[in-house]
Amino acid sequence: MVNARETKDGRNEPGSDTGSVGGSGRGGAGATESSGRRSPEPSMSITEIRIKLTDDPRNKLKAYCSVTIDDALVIRDLKIIEGAKGPFVAMPSRKLADHCPKCSHKNHLRASYCNQCGARLEGDRAPRDDRGRARLHADLAHPINSPTRLALHRAVVSAYQAELEHAQRVGVAYRPRSFDDLDYLADGLDADYLDELERRCEARERDRRTEDSVGQARGSGRSESAVEAGE
Repeated sequence: MVNARETKDGRNEPGSDTGSVGGSGRGGAGATESSGRRSPEPSMSITEIRIKLTDDPRNKLKAYCSVTIDDALVIRDLKIIEGAKGPFVAMPSRKLADHCPKCSHKNHLRASYCNQCGARLEGDRAPRDDRGRARLHADLAHPINSPTRLALHRAVVSAYQAELEHAQRVGVAYRPRSFDDLDYLADGLDADYLDELERRCEARERDRRTEDSVGQARGSGRSESAVEAGE
C-alpha cells in the first residue's frame, strides 16, 4: 500500500513513509530455496511518483510517469494507457529491430524498406509472444515478479487518479507536472560521477607507478647484493 501525502499545490503524492514493495530480487516475493524454506523477501520503497497528464482526453495515452525508488533511483517514461479493463501501466521500452539481409543495417521491425540500402523487407517478421501477438518493443526496466508488478501498478494508478482529481479541482488553472529538475539533477550527477572516475583512474595510475618504483628498487638492491657476494 502506498501512503499519499498532499503537497502544497494540493496534489497527493507518495510520501517517504510509503509501504515496501516486495520482490525486487531475482527470486522475487514468495521465492523458496531448494530446501523448501522461504527465502527472505527483498523490498523497495516507492518514495515519489510524478504524473504528467496528456492534453488530449480522447488519446488512449493518458499520462506519463516517473517513479523514484528508495530516494535513490528514478525510472522515467512510464506510460499510463487506458485499456479495456481500466488504466494500464506500460514500462519504458525501446523498439525492437533486426538486420537487413542485404547490408546488415538495423531496422525497426515495422519498416518495409531498409533505411541504409533501400532493400525491401518482409512485412511479418516480428517474433510472437505466447498469445500470438507481435513483439515490437522490449522493456528497458521492469519488475521481474508478479507481486512487484502489481504493487507498482497500484501505486502508479493511485497517483494517476489523484492527479486527475487535482486537475478537476483546479480547473483551467491546472498545469501539468514538470520533470525538468530530474534532467538538471542527472546532469550534475553525471559530472560528479565522471570526476570520481577520473580521480580513481589517477589514483590507480599513481599506485601502479609506486609499485613499479618499489619493484625496481628491490631488483636493483638484489643485483648489488649478488655482485658483492661474488666479490
